[in-house]
Amino acid sequence: MYKILKPLKDTYITNKIVSDKFRATDANVGQAGTLDLFKMFAESTLNGSSSLNELSRLLIKFDLAPLQSLTGSILDISHDSFKCTLKLYDVYGGQSCPSNFKMIVYPLSKSFDEGVGMDVKTFSHLDSCNFITSSIQSGAPVLWNTSGSNAFGILGQSNIDIIASGNLQNGSGVVNLFKTQSFDTGEEDLSIDITTIVSATIAGLLPDHGLRLSFSGTNETDEKTRFVKRFASRHASNVHKRPKILVQYDNSEHDHQESMFFDLTGSIFLRNYHRGQPANILSGTAAVQMSGSECITLKLKSGSFSRILSASQHKIGKNYVTGVYSASFAISSLETSLTGEINSVGSGTFKVYWLSKDMNIAYHTGSIVINEITRSSFDSSPRRLSVTMTNQRSQYRLGDKARIRVHIADMTPVIVKARKTPREKKSIITKEMFYRVIDARTNDVIIPFDTVKRSTNLSSDGKGMFFDLYFDALSKGRGYKIEFLVKERGVDLYFKNTGNVFSVI
Repeated sequence: MYKILKPLKDTYITNKIVSDKFRATDANVGQAGTLDLFKMFAESTLNGSSSLNELSRLLIKFDLAPLQSLTGSILDISHDSFKCTLKLYDVYGGQSCPSNFKMIVYPLSKSFDEGVGMDVKTFSHLDSCNFITSSIQSGAPVLWNTSGSNAFGILGQSNIDIIASGNLQNGSGVVNLFKTQSFDTGEEDLSIDITTIVSATIAGLLPDHGLRLSFSGTNETDEKTRFVKRFASRHASNVHKRPKILVQYDNSEHDHQESMFFDLTGSIFLRNYHRGQPANILSGTAAVQMSGSECITLKLKSGSFSRILSASQHKIGKNYVTGVYSASFAISSLETSLTGEINSVGSGTFKVYWLSKDMNIAYHTGSIVINEITRSSFDSSPRRLSVTMTNQRSQYRLGDKARIRVHIADMTPVIVKARKTPREKKSIITKEMFYRVIDARTNDVIIPFDTVKRSTNLSSDGKGMFFDLYFDALSKGRGYKIEFLVKERGVDLYFKNTGNVFSVI
């Protein structure tokens, strides 16, 4: 699963000196197209003031609802593959910019209003939020506890603006909640792992007020000017440059029903539906749901060979999946009762029985073919594969989630005996297949091939390969293309023309 979370609001607050006459502490730039981070020392004078520093800080609040709705079903925020990365995109346009500095991000303890200000030259637009005021509630201003949203504290402490540390009840005690990134040239994008902040917020351990970003430590207080690090805001005209949180999570399922091999552990699945909806199997006169670990039995039989296996409701992370059961096993190619068939045809055919735990009730009967492992002393070349999406549409709505089916065919010429009865060519199954989404006009990569966290890894079942695409990660009115990467025999194979351009409406 790869999702892109979008900002609900963003702005920056500043105490910049305007025309050597006053500080713009009540100015608002909530509708500006950029988020400007700067610190200036002794660049201006102000009558009656000896303070020489001027600075800004960034505030961003993201919509976490798309993640919260999945938590407890297919999303396990404690899983090793779960990762959330804060992305801000540099919009360097030839202006001066600082170098060799560090930025820091904190979770906010106090909510803020975006405001309607746009003036980033004279800072003449007044609104909340600003350097003094965080928001307006019931017509009254709510002030930052320390101007500039700068009151540090521990989680649970009152009268703070940002949370520096806290006990997240995970056994690790008090941990730091801030994250940093160093910049060398000053033209880099911001990319910070904020998994701890996001997961703690979804779990209700942190308040969901957003993030504050600023220069880190002495970068804000030393006698040096840093002007100006500029990022695109959520109001930027280029939708791909707007702030986002990239969410990666491997929830792929690999049903090896069509790709079982002797001596290799594989998994096979049983899926149960009630009136078209996934549902747990009901057992006995009391209609008790079959759920949890080792709740069902799998029996394999081929001639005189028989094996009984304990199966369970399938889990993704720590969450059980409704109506899905699985069992993992390996069968040796040296089983005496199977060697004759294996030596003759290179495979073995097995009857499959899904039974109640006491084996008195049969829920489903089927068959699988287990093949010999592919070995060759002379051919190291990958197969000639063809990849096609079989159910892609030309349009999707912004809130859709679609299951895209993918068929992989081996185009290597083979001699096939003629048949009168049509036969459907089954898709090749592979565990090392990934998708990405690109903008059809600009070729910008919106969702990349993720071969590390495997959030774009395709799943498989008895029909072939598939993946779920969440269209809220994309933008309305634009065209997109889907491409694939298959890792085949040590070679990366890329497939570009696998389907039509689609749009999001």
